[in-house]
Amino acid sequence: MKYEWRKQDKSIYLPKQKPEIIDVPAMKYFTISGKGNPNSPAFSELIKTLYAASYAVKMMPKKVAAPEGYYDYTVFPLEGFWTLEPGSKTLDKDQLIFKIMIRQPDFITPELLDYAKETISKKVLPEHRELLKLEEITEGLNLQMLHIGSFDDEPATFAQMEDFCEQNNIIRLSKSHKEIYLSDIHKVAPDKLKTTLRFEIKYK
Repeated sequence: MKYEWRKQDKSIYLPKQKPEIIDVPAMKYFTISGKGNPNSPAFSELIKTLYAASYAVKMMPKKVAAPEGYYDYTVFPLEGFWTLEPGSKTLDKDQLIFKIMIRQPDFITPELLDYAKETISKKVLPEHRELLKLEEITEGLNLQMLHIGSFDDEPATFAQMEDFCEQNNIIRLSKSHKEIYLSDIHKVAPDKLKTTLRFEIKYK
């Protein structure tokens, strides 16, 4: 049976439009880390690199022998950790520090990352390809909420999440946060974009 994250992992990716607590387990991702404006052409190229590598793994059975443990699945959505330079007091998008990522299926291995890098060598810039890493990340206890609207309107949703923390004796652990992009920005109007917002918490 095809593994579809929108069905099997609904609680992880598709929260409601109200704050909810989730304990996010360890998962494996292709990641690229960097700094800069997410509206820049260079950032778009990094996203292209992540998707190219992810689809290279998914399409393996049509190109070469399927890897051990392979099963059919829907490619996972783009995600990203975002934070500011230490000491930053205002939001300057050029100073944003990010780790963008796409989750990989359980059968992923370092050897499959090497295969993906080789497969996409003619499709992406070599310096971007070399930024690709395979990482296991455990996010742990988090608060998350669905944001509908433009990225610039996210502060209103974060304010609701902060209010929830205050009312429930919860502490936000850092200004870093996670975004999961559920909509295609090229096909969906800005005011209809769906993004899961998440940050790490602990109880007081």
